Amino acid sequence: MVTATEAKKITIEIQRQDTPDSEPYWEAFEVNYRPNMNVISALMEIRQYPVNKDGKATKPVTWDMNCLEEVCGACSMVINGRPMQSCSALVDKLEQPIKLAPMRTFPVVRDLQVDRTRMFDSLKRVKAWVPIDGSYDLGEGPRMPERKRQWAYELSKCMTCGVCLEACPNVNDKSDFMGPAPLSQVRLFNAHPTGAMNRDERLNAIMGEGGLASCGNSQNCVVACPKGIPLTTSIAALNRDTTVQMFRNFFGSDNMVD
Repeated sequence: MVTATEAKKITIEIQRQDTPDSEPYWEAFEVNYRPNMNVISALMEIRQYPVNKDGKATKPVTWDMNCLEEVCGACSMVINGRPMQSCSALVDKLEQPIKLAPMRTFPVVRDLQVDRTRMFDSLKRVKAWVPIDGSYDLGEGPRMPERKRQWAYELSKCMTCGVCLEACPNVNDKSDFMGPAPLSQVRLFNAHPTGAMNRDERLNAIMGEGGLASCGNSQNCVVACPKGIPLTTSIAALNRDTTVQMFRNFFGSDNMVD
């Protein structure tokens, strides 16, 4: 006996692309509905049985995923017109047919899989890390005031998913703007007592081409961020920091007091 739940079907329309240089096309699939189903589980079912809605065998769909817990940021895609994490996108909360497309801010590798090198290169540019030699025991790290630690923790939730870059109208193939995520990481690592040793270098990096001045303050990023990171607050704070840095560069940092 077939129950009502087993009989229910979900229609998934996927924008596919066979190679980085080929033209995109749409293909529809049907999967059996299950309670509490997310987009990833629907994609996994399509991959297991790659037959489209017309009953024709097709190539398995390609996408990125890893943790399935909204931590790694790998499974970002555009779902019903909005960039988000497919692991936390529940089918019950989505309008159907569910339309899946790759984030077009980044070059498409195949289907829903994109190359986010652009974002990772920007993180390298701003040195988004704390430079510590881990080859010997340095003892306990420096302490941060609790209030500062709390807002720094919010910035540290960034999972480099790329959603904020996809939502930002200033990040596109005609612009070299690095986007909100790398900028916010500048504020995070400059706030760390050890990371602050490279503060001037990070601030100078975002004062150049494609840096802070390219932000149009649309605030789409803070709305789209899956982790609710205060990206625009970071950008506002960096505007002040880079102004001070400009004077430091002009007059010489040795003659200025923070």
